[in-house]
Order: sequence, then structure tokens, then C-alpha cells
Amino acid sequence: MEKRKFGNTGLAVSPLGFGGAPIGYLETERHEVTRILNTLLDGGVNLLDTAAAYAGSEDLIGEAVSHRRDEFVLVSKCGQAQEECEAPAWSRDVVAFTVDRALRRLRTDHLDVMLLHSCGRDVLEKGEALQALLEARDAGKIRFAGYSGDNETVAFAAGLEGIAVIQTSVNIADQHNIDMLLPKAQKQGLGVMAKRPIANAAWKALSEQPGFYGSYAATYTERLGKMALDPVALGFSGPEDWPEIALRFTLSQPGLHVAIIGTTNADHVMANLAAVEKGPLPEAAFAQIRKAFKNADPDGQWVGQT
Repeated sequence: MEKRKFGNTGLAVSPLGFGGAPIGYLETERHEVTRILNTLLDGGVNLLDTAAAYAGSEDLIGEAVSHRRDEFVLVSKCGQAQEECEAPAWSRDVVAFTVDRALRRLRTDHLDVMLLHSCGRDVLEKGEALQALLEARDAGKIRFAGYSGDNETVAFAAGLEGIAVIQTSVNIADQHNIDMLLPKAQKQGLGVMAKRPIANAAWKALSEQPGFYGSYAATYTERLGKMALDPVALGFSGPEDWPEIALRFTLSQPGLHVAIIGTTNADHVMANLAAVEKGPLPEAAFAQIRKAFKNADPDGQWVGQT
């Protein structure tokens, strides 16, 4: 699999990355996590993303692939209050605690990237949480600090000194951050990760969305319906091609380096790998999806989903 320059970090990342939320929230069996992660690594995927908030995700990843640590870029997220720590959310102490715990759980001596996990602009302006990340960076516990979030807050974060990586929502039904953030991120030389790159499978009925997926998918499902896109008109065979269309659309965005997909199904892993190998969407299909979004939301009310 090709590798993309990850902003100015000096790292190179695969276009497809692994998102660790589902394996934690859906309590995936350990043997299945091991199978999925090793399949991804064997297929050339080299970025794994998790977070303190993702239930047992950090532990599962550490157990499954810490022996292959030199083969992947490791990303986690922090800043929210933790039961084992009395310090308040976004404080220096809770950030420091969560970094140290992530190292233990992930069985590593450093994280490549640690992101502040969707705090508000007021937290970024205060500066305490980001300063704690920069102290962890200077101590060698993390290599780069960053921010995960959306809309005006992520645009603000992109301009802060010390921020090297941004994670934000980009997909067929969530295009606000494409125009608002990506040009600025490119100018700043930031590494950019897309979360929810396949729009939580918004082409499916909500009744087919398991667990926490349903709550995220509702907005995207409504939007995609209003966009009235037809896979055949986009040059594909039919609805079965939606996952490929969605992933390739996200990865076609200039200035975006990696799309992270959470999955608990090894068959989906193989399908995603195959889609990435086909490269960006044809220009006509890409333009049609962009136009459909703007036509369905002429007043720009469809902001990024946090």
C-alpha cells in the first residue's frame, strides 16, 4: 500500500487507518481483534487510532500487536475526566495521567501522536491541556500533539503552536470541514486524519445499525437521503458499491492523509483494502458528490458532526 507524507511530522502513513472505537464499545473478542489488526498490518495499513474513552480499546490493541510496534504509527486521544483520576477534565494532571496510562495499556514506551479529544475552544484558549501534551512530548512520551474535533474549533486548533496533527469528520455526508479546515491545515503543514470516512454506512436503514453506530448514523442517513445520489449515476454497479464510493471520496480530498475506519469484521477489512488500492474517485463522480451536498444544503447548515 502507498504511504502518504503525514504533514510536516516526518512520518509516512497509509491512506487507510484503523479506528479503535468499535472494538472497545462492542466488546469484540480478543482473538478477533488480533486477527483484524494483524490482517491490516499485513495488508500495509500502518496507522492505529484509539482513545482513553473507547472502553477497553487501548488494552486490546496493546495485547494484539504491541510485538509489532515498529510497524505502525500509534495514535490515542485524551483529556476527558477519568474514573481512576480525581483531576478534572482538560487539566494538566488528567492529561498527564492518561498519557502514562495509555503507554501501559498499549505496551509501548511512546505514542506517535496524542490528541486532545474534542474539547471546546475555551479549553484550547486556556492552554493548560495542550501545554500538558507538549510537556509529554518534551519528555519523550509522545512524538506529536494534536486535536480531534470539528467546525470552528478544529480550525482554531489548526493555528495553535505545537499542534502537528488534526483529526476531523470528512465524508460524503459531512463536507463542512473540507472547505473550512483542509486548506488551512495544508498551509500549516499538519497531518490530517479523517474520522467517520464512510459516513457510518448512512446508506443502510437505521434498524441495521448496531449499538452506538445508530446514534451517529441518523444525521448522515437523513443528509444522504436529501442528496439523492445514485451509485449507478456515479459510474458504479449499484448500492453494494457504497462503501467503496464513500471511502474513495474521502481519500480524494487534497490535504487529507489517512481515513480511519473502525471495524469488527475481518471481511470488511479486506474490502476496504481493495477499495483503497483503486485510488481516488473519478473526477466526475467526485464533483457530483460535492455538488449534491451543496445543493441539498444551500445555506450551509450541515456542519461537521462532533
